Amino acid sequence: MESEFLTRLLDVSAAAAPGTAWILIVALLIDWVVGDPPWLYRFVPHPVVLIGKLIGFLDRKLNRETRAQTDRHIRGAIAVVVTVGIAALVGWGVQDVARKIPHGWLIEAAFAGVLIAARDLWREVGRVRRALVKEGLEAGRVAVGRIVGRDPKSLDKHGVARAAVESLSENFADGVVAPAFWFLLFGLPGLCAYKAINTLDSMIGYKSEKYKAFGYVAAKLDDAANWIPARLSAVLTLIAAIPMPDVDPHGGWSAIKRDAGKHKSPNAGWPEAAFAGALGLALGGPRHYPGVGNVGVWIGDGKARLEPKDIARACRLFVGANIIMLLAVFAAAVLG
Repeated sequence: MESEFLTRLLDVSAAAAPGTAWILIVALLIDWVVGDPPWLYRFVPHPVVLIGKLIGFLDRKLNRETRAQTDRHIRGAIAVVVTVGIAALVGWGVQDVARKIPHGWLIEAAFAGVLIAARDLWREVGRVRRALVKEGLEAGRVAVGRIVGRDPKSLDKHGVARAAVESLSENFADGVVAPAFWFLLFGLPGLCAYKAINTLDSMIGYKSEKYKAFGYVAAKLDDAANWIPARLSAVLTLIAAIPMPDVDPHGGWSAIKRDAGKHKSPNAGWPEAAFAGALGLALGGPRHYPGVGNVGVWIGDGKARLEPKDIARACRLFVGANIIMLLAVFAAAVLG
């Protein structure tokens, strides 16, 4: 009797569970309301931290300087397959369990919300602005060093502000739009696989001597995974700019057409150009990365000497673009 009751309960829960788009809406709202609470990760590690530990282990074991470049190419590909495969399997396992228990879709939404970074990105960029305004250049360098891969020691206050806006625009694509996109297509397995790909790129996808062979597959896979989301993020930014009084969507579109292809990345230039043109800024330019040297070109033809108020304008545009994305997902949910 109890077994029959449990079976019926599971069936009802599964039938009542919302579709993927509705779960994504809840996940996006959870991210904006809760973000990544620091107290939680005192007890359990963040999933991306676990992915990073796995990548670090594979890097130490497989990427030895004494090996030939071809061998390191192959071993780098193996590291990608193992990492992405495990991440997708974990995502599938969580999703499978969640869909078999009453209201388990809330677990799925919460897990997805943890892997979307809109609130934390907005908060970290806001900290850069506040640090520059209240504590000065050194505090601004420390704050921006938390969200960029370049060396912040060489940046003046304009460079710190510019780096913050660049990080906001680029990470809107790969920290918000791309996770939502892959979750919408393939659920938690797709989202977890994407986060593994993105973390691989951030850890080993460099063109330095150590990683140009070992990280080649990781970098190319990340380019492929972000190709559509990067362009979607630019579109969302331009739409969000339309009702804003101090933002120019036409300038954003002009910057995309002129400058998006100039970026060293096939994807990052799109959201960066959208933000730069819409806000009347010049982003990018030469910057220094440890082990790589100076790289970068100018994106946008506006002012390059950014101030803290420009960070605030960029944050407002970022919030608007997130609202437009939420509305787009809502429309997808309504349309089935």
